[in-house]
Amino acid sequence: MCGISGVYAFSDKGRESITKLKDSTDAIESRGPDSQGHYVYDKVGLGHRRLSVLDVSSDGAQPMVDESGRYTIVFNGEIFNFLELKRKLIQNGYTFYSGTDTEVLLKLYITEGKDLLKKLNGFFAFAIYDKEEDSLFIARDRMGVKPLLIYKDEDQLLFASEMKAMLAFSIQRKIDFVSLYQYLQFNYIPGPASIFKGVKKLEPGHYLYIKKNRVLKKAWYRIPYDRKKIKKNDLSYEDQQKKLVTLLDEAVQRRLVADVPLGAFLSGGIDSSVIVALASRHTQHLNTFSIGYQDEPFFDETRYANLVADKYKTNHTVFSLTNQDLYDHLFDVLNYTDEPFADSSALAVYILSKRTREKVTVALSGDGADELFAGYNKHMGDFKVRQGGFLAEAVTFLGPLWDVLPKSRNSSMGNRVRQYQRFAEGMLVSAKDRYYNWATLADEDEANHLLSKRIRRALSKNIYKKRKKRILEHIHQEGDLNEVLYTDMQLVLPNDMLTKVDLMSMANSLEVRTPFLDYKVVNFAFSLPQSSKIDGGIKKKIVQDAFRPLLPAELYKRPKQGFEVPLLKWFRNELRPLITDELLSDDLIHAQDIFSVNEIRKLKAKLFSSNPEDVHARIWALIVFQHWWKKWMA
Repeated sequence: MCGISGVYAFSDKGRESITKLKDSTDAIESRGPDSQGHYVYDKVGLGHRRLSVLDVSSDGAQPMVDESGRYTIVFNGEIFNFLELKRKLIQNGYTFYSGTDTEVLLKLYITEGKDLLKKLNGFFAFAIYDKEEDSLFIARDRMGVKPLLIYKDEDQLLFASEMKAMLAFSIQRKIDFVSLYQYLQFNYIPGPASIFKGVKKLEPGHYLYIKKNRVLKKAWYRIPYDRKKIKKNDLSYEDQQKKLVTLLDEAVQRRLVADVPLGAFLSGGIDSSVIVALASRHTQHLNTFSIGYQDEPFFDETRYANLVADKYKTNHTVFSLTNQDLYDHLFDVLNYTDEPFADSSALAVYILSKRTREKVTVALSGDGADELFAGYNKHMGDFKVRQGGFLAEAVTFLGPLWDVLPKSRNSSMGNRVRQYQRFAEGMLVSAKDRYYNWATLADEDEANHLLSKRIRRALSKNIYKKRKKRILEHIHQEGDLNEVLYTDMQLVLPNDMLTKVDLMSMANSLEVRTPFLDYKVVNFAFSLPQSSKIDGGIKKKIVQDAFRPLLPAELYKRPKQGFEVPLLKWFRNELRPLITDELLSDDLIHAQDIFSVNEIRKLKAKLFSSNPEDVHARIWALIVFQHWWKKWMA
C-alpha cells in the first residue's frame, strides 16, 4: 500500500511540474512512511511513497525498473493473485529478484500490455512508463478501492493518490461550483468530478493511455449486471448460499498474504463477523479490533464482537472510547481532509485505524456488503415502495402528520418519524427522484438557498443536470432493487464509503483489505435476484442465511446499528465558538461570498433551537468545507 504521483509533460512549460515531484510525494508521506523514490526521464516523472507489506527489503523499492531499463512502474495497492501470475511468468522464462507483486505487475504488462488488467485480482492504482514507445499507462481497480486523481491541460497530465499531492504541483485552485452544490446535497462529491475545476477522479475500472501527447480513456471493467440474465439464474437458493460461502472464503484467503502483522476489524455486525469467521479458518489466533463507546451505550456493539472473538479464539482488542477521545481527534481528521468530505463516521474510522496500526500493518474489513446485498434502511424502504400494499399506503396517507411531528436521529421516536416522512415522500415520486432524494441529506432547493447570489449565478445548471442524469442512468421505474444496488456501487461505494476508509486508514499508514469487494464476489452478487437479497423484513438475506452456522445466534437477535458521532452535543458546547465566531461567523461568510449570510443564520438558529432536527449534519458539511477552505484556499 503506497502513494503515487506523476507527470507526463506535453510542453516545456509542463516539464516544470517535474521539479515539484518530490514536493508531491512528500505531501502523502503517511501513505508510505517506509521509503520514497523518484524516476525522471525526459518529459516524464514518476513518484512513490512506500508502505512495505510484501518483501519489506529494498528489493521492493519503487519506482521499479525492469532489467532492460525500458519499463518503469509506480504502484499503489495489492495484487492478491500475484503468486499464481508469477508462476505462469516463470514458466514463460521470466526471472524475479524480489518477492513483490509490483515486479509481477510490471512483467505481466511487458507480456500482456493493457490486457493484463483482466487477470488481476486486487485493488490498485498504478502507472507504467514505456521509454521506447514514450507511452504512459495508468489504471484504477474495478471497484475504486484505491483513489487516483487526474489533472490535464495543454501542457501536462498529472496524476496523484490524493488531492494534497496534486496541489503540490501548483495547479490552479478554482472551485467547481457544481461540485460544491452536490457536496451540499450529499456531504461528499460524486466522481468523476472533484472540488477543483480541471481535477478529475479516474473512474473505477478505467485506464488512461498516453502516447505522443494523445490521451485515451477507456473502461476496462463494468459490473456484469443484466436484468434478463438474473431472471434466468438457475441456481437454487441453497446452492446460491453455498457458492457465496466458497467465493467469499477464497476472497478472504487471498487477502491473508502479507509479510507484516495482519488483523481484522470486528464491529459486532454480521459483515465483519463473517470475515473474522472465515479468516479464522486459515490463520490461528487472528488479531481482531473493535471500538467501544463508553458515553454512547446505545451504539456500543462490543458485547457482540466479544462473542465472535471468543468463538474463534482471536487475539481481541477493544478500544474503549469516550466522547472526549472522539473530540480530541476531530481536528486531526479535518486537517488531513484535502477535499470537502463530511461523512462524520470518518472520525471513528480514523481512531480505529490509528489504534489498530499500533499493532498491525494490514486489517481486513467487512466493507461493501451493504451495497452488494441490500443492508441499508433505504434499501428496505425502496423494496417496500415497489411492493406497495396497505402499510405503505397508510404511511403515505399520514404524510401530513409526519411533516409536523419532531424529527431527529438523536431519539428512537424522532428517528422513526423521520423515516416515515422520507418513506411517504418516496411513495409519491418517480424511482429516479426517490433514489436521489434518499441518497442526499439536503434537497436541491436547500442546497441552492445556501449558496450566495454570486455562486448561484455562476452555477451551470446544464452541467449539474448532466451529472445528475449520469448518476441515475441505471434507475428505471419498472426496475427492481438490483438497480438501486448497482447505482450505489457507482455512487455511494467509491465516493463515500471507500473514500472514507482509504483516507482515514492511509492517514495512519494502515492498509485495509475488503474481501466482499473481490470482483468474483461482486460479479456473483449481481447475478442474484432481488429475492435472494431482501425479502419481507430481512435485509442482506443471503449473507445472513449463508453464514448463520458460523456466527453466534445473538448476532441475529438485534437490529443493525450504525454509529452517530455526537455532533449536536459538540456544536452546542465545545464547538459553539468555532461555529458562531469563526467558521460560520457573519463576517467570514460575507467576506467569502460563497454562502448566503441569511441562510447560514437560519441554520445556526435552528441548531441552537429546541427542535434542531437533523440540521447538525448540514452544519457539519459547512464546518468541513470552511476548515478546508481556510487551509487550502484562503
